[in-house]
Amino acid sequence: METPINLVHLSSLDAAARNRMLKRAETDISKAIEVAQRLISEVRASGDKAVSEHLRTIDKVEIAPGKFKVTTAEIDAACASLDPKIKAAVDHSIRNVRNFHQSQLPEQITWHEVEPGVMAGEKVSPVDSIGLYVPRGKGAFPSVMIMLAVPAVVAGVKKIAVCTPPNPDGSIDTATLYAARQIGVEEIYRIGGATAIAAFALGTESVPKVAKILGPGNQYCSAAKRLLSSDVDVGLPAGPSESIILADGHADPKLIATDLMIEAEHGPDSAALLVTDSEELAHAVRKLLPDMIEALPEPRRTFCKTGFSSYGGIVVTRSLEESVAFVNDHAPEHMELQVQEPFAVLPSIVNAGEVLIGPFTPISAGNYCIGVNAILPTGGFAKSHSCTSVHSFLKRMSLAYCTRKGFEALKETTAILADYEGFPAHANAVKNRPI
Repeated sequence: METPINLVHLSSLDAAARNRMLKRAETDISKAIEVAQRLISEVRASGDKAVSEHLRTIDKVEIAPGKFKVTTAEIDAACASLDPKIKAAVDHSIRNVRNFHQSQLPEQITWHEVEPGVMAGEKVSPVDSIGLYVPRGKGAFPSVMIMLAVPAVVAGVKKIAVCTPPNPDGSIDTATLYAARQIGVEEIYRIGGATAIAAFALGTESVPKVAKILGPGNQYCSAAKRLLSSDVDVGLPAGPSESIILADGHADPKLIATDLMIEAEHGPDSAALLVTDSEELAHAVRKLLPDMIEALPEPRRTFCKTGFSSYGGIVVTRSLEESVAFVNDHAPEHMELQVQEPFAVLPSIVNAGEVLIGPFTPISAGNYCIGVNAILPTGGFAKSHSCTSVHSFLKRMSLAYCTRKGFEALKETTAILADYEGFPAHANAVKNRPI
């Protein structure tokens, strides 16, 4: 059966067609919002009872209300049974991710003298409580546990809880549990999807309400986050996987085709694009992809087929500059820069969750063990959101201190502006200060 691969010339698209090229699964979630709204309402009204019912009807798993938490014995068993090779790989990933994120820690308190006697500063402290969401639907993701839990621990968050969907028998992926223990996180609940987001945002009899939620998920998770944004900080928008490989005519077609499938195999709603100004490269990659896709096992084969005929494919531009402009307009989650002079092009890339540079830096290495964080903004939100980092788990408060000399220097300016804006109490606080 022929595998269709989208190929379009950017210059031939009108505005409507170009907008369709920029569309991802996450941006059209109206139906998911309806479902998520119902699930949230039920959790709000019934707590653990609703969670248990959702596990039964959605996940086909029978778990009694209040029995969602993974036990210490289960974690012990998972750690004992896990293949030593998997343990070593998880440990390697944790080391690199921890090493990089520790380098991001800012000074706890900083001061700057604005003018003599006037000091302005900041105090940094960890968020009080965090709910981490580790997805499960189309695979097991110990790497997501690593990317979320390591910076949370490095940041010093005192209360870290995890929700992750259970296997059909109610168990949790062994490598995910092993990773959590190695990082130092053991409060784990077997709950998935919009229900997990609602449980963290609202709290139930057994699941704690948290101050902030972080973690990728499907359309229902994304919908739940939007609906619950007034109840909790829902963090960055992290929905279905997406990537762009920006390449020129110097790139190896086989390498490009290989890397193009990395994010495409995540699921049928993933968006993987090659953007190139080389017609020759575009057609060479398009020719290679079908056989490479057919060599994948199911369901990854079908995921790639669906993705490359819907949200993904190949975009041919007239120049490298036009390629860069399209990338910045798209603002992808993951991006590979496979051009002859990548460090000359890098300053022009301003909208992407991450940029992996050169032929030896595939997205998969970034996803697992380079050390950079792979939990990134999706759906075009890289235009305004940052990658997950230690800073995602920290908050800043402003500090100020004035000596008498500093106060005297600010007194007149404060009073003039307060009077102009019509705030007499503001002005009186400096005009009539009893000291």
